[in-house]
Amino acid sequence: MLVEKNVSLQPFNTFGIMARAQALLRVQHLSDLEAVVADPSWREVPKLVLGGGSNLVFTGDVKPLVLKIELKGMRLLPEETPDAKAHLVEVGAGESWHGLVAWTLAQGLPGLENMALIPGTVGAAPVQNIGAYGVELQDRFDSLDAFDLLTGQVFTLNAAQCGFGYRDSVFKHPASTSALGSGMGLAGRAVILRVRMRLPKAWKPELDYLDLTKKREAWIAEQVAQGQVSAGGAPQPSAQQIFDWVCEIRRAKLPDPSQIGNAGSFFKNPTVTPEQCADIIARDPKIVHYHLDDGRIKLAAGWLIDACGWKGKSIGRAGVYEKQALVLVNRGQGEHAATGGEVMTLARAIQTSVYERFGIRLEPEPLVL
Repeated sequence: MLVEKNVSLQPFNTFGIMARAQALLRVQHLSDLEAVVADPSWREVPKLVLGGGSNLVFTGDVKPLVLKIELKGMRLLPEETPDAKAHLVEVGAGESWHGLVAWTLAQGLPGLENMALIPGTVGAAPVQNIGAYGVELQDRFDSLDAFDLLTGQVFTLNAAQCGFGYRDSVFKHPASTSALGSGMGLAGRAVILRVRMRLPKAWKPELDYLDLTKKREAWIAEQVAQGQVSAGGAPQPSAQQIFDWVCEIRRAKLPDPSQIGNAGSFFKNPTVTPEQCADIIARDPKIVHYHLDDGRIKLAAGWLIDACGWKGKSIGRAGVYEKQALVLVNRGQGEHAATGGEVMTLARAIQTSVYERFGIRLEPEPLVL
C-alpha cells in the first residue's frame, strides 16, 4: 500500500478546480483496501472515494484519505444457468463508463447506448443512478460487489438494496454503524468494486426523448429522399445508430471537460404536481416539461435557468455555458482556474433567481466538498 501525500486533485476532477489531498491511495486491487482496514493509522481516518471526478465540486483542500478507484476489467459472464431475457456483463469500478458502453456494442450487446458519453467511471454510476435520453442505470442494473470499510468484508447488493431514485442511491446518504441491510446509507462506508449489468437479449430502441425522435425523423427522411425505403417502411435504427446520435447530441450541447472544465448537468430536473405545472404554464406557456408515470411532471432545469437570463453569464471565473444553461463551466485554467467558491456563488445566485420567478428550488447534482 503506497499512500501519496499532498497530491494535487486538479487533474482528478473534470471541473478543473484546484485542490489538494493530504493523502491519496490509488486502489488497483482489493488488497489495497484490505491494507487500509488492517492499518491502525488509516482504519479510523475519514475517507473520500474518488472515481472520475466528474460529479464533484471542491471548495477547499481534502482532509480525508482519498481512495482513487482504478479497478479494471470487463467481461461477459458465462451463462451457467441460461437467462432467456438478458446477458450479464461484469465491469471493474475504475473503468470508464463511456468505454463500457462502446465495448458492449462492439461485443454485440446493446442496451446502454442511450447513456453514451456520460463522463465518469462505472463505480460511480450506481452512486448517482446515472441516466440520459430515457434510460437510467437502474433499468440495466443487476448487482454490484462492494467493500465495507468498517468490517473489511466484501458484500453484494441487488437493485432493491441499492435504493435507486432520481440521481440517488444508498451510496449518497450517511453511513450507518449497524449491520449491513436494506434501507441504510452507505456514504463513506462502502467502496464499489465491480458492477454487473443486465443487457436485454430482446433489445428494442428507446426513442421517446424529443432529441432522439428528431434524429430518427431526419434519418428516415434522408432514407426516403434517397429512395432506400418508403415513407411507411422505414426500419428501426440500430443500437450503434442510437449511440452515434446520442454522442452527436451531447457534443453539440455539452462542453468537453478536456477543453472547458465542467461537471455536466449541474442541477437536477425538478418534479412538480400537475397543479403546480399548470400554474407555471399559465405564466410561461413555453416551459419544457415531461409527464412521469407516477403522475408528477418533470421540468427542464436548463429551461428554467435560461428563462431567468443566466445563459452565458459569469460570476468571477465560473460561468453558465452558452449552449446549455444547465451546465456550469470553469472559464479559467491551471493556476487561474475558477475556485469552488466561485462555482457555488454562481450556483446559489441561479437558485435564487429560479425560486423568485417560479417558486421552485433547484437542487445541485454534484457532491460539494
